[in-house]
Amino acid sequence: MLPRFLGAIDAASATARLDADEARHLTHVLRLGTGDEVTVFDGAGREFRARVERVSRDAADLALLNASVAAAEPVVRLTLAQAVLRGDKMDDVVRDATMMGVAAIEPLVTAHTVAHMKPGGAPERWRRIAIASAKQSGRAVLPAIGAGMTFDDWLARDAAEMKVILVEPSAERPGSKGAEHVPHPDLHATVPRSASLLVGPEGGWSADEITRAIRAGCHALTLGRRTLRADAVPVVAISVLQYRWGDL
Repeated sequence: MLPRFLGAIDAASATARLDADEARHLTHVLRLGTGDEVTVFDGAGREFRARVERVSRDAADLALLNASVAAAEPVVRLTLAQAVLRGDKMDDVVRDATMMGVAAIEPLVTAHTVAHMKPGGAPERWRRIAIASAKQSGRAVLPAIGAGMTFDDWLARDAAEMKVILVEPSAERPGSKGAEHVPHPDLHATVPRSASLLVGPEGGWSADEITRAIRAGCHALTLGRRTLRADAVPVVAISVLQYRWGDL
């Protein structure tokens, strides 16, 4: 398997360019250079086998050889609205959600968020983590990573066809049900075109947040009786939903 790089692709001229970070990875980490073949993708679904033509301090120029068949994206365009977690746990969420094929990740500041983040302050580090995850998983699409917003702002802006909020079993909100009791759907009738998944912080949602989310059209769902690590919850929930939608 050829090494994969994110680059700006110009199909008309059959060329691509890697930025300084990707060029540095090509030359200093993988020890590749002129004449070596690689795979380049643009983060929007296009992927090509390419040959390194020139390498400089600030970029690398590639010649496109032939188009590759990129890994298929999930049928449902899923946005993960994740309350910001402490330490490097959010890094793990971004990595795993990218690997699982989410279309977008929106960091949220909630009532029980303890991580230090202001709305609009999502770090560039998460984009770099998403790029690395896309490379490793063979994905040719990068998820859009939002700058961060408050829980109420998210509820006001969320236009997904299906909205899901994860709650603890003890929440006992109207309409909530265990994931194991969700029937396998008629894929031709019930699969949404877009969906959003709201996942809370280490301290969970406040009762008022759950109430407001349900009033905004969210379906309350619990993953069952076991207590999962906060950074493990999103990938488990994404897997459950993708199984239901036939995306696994």
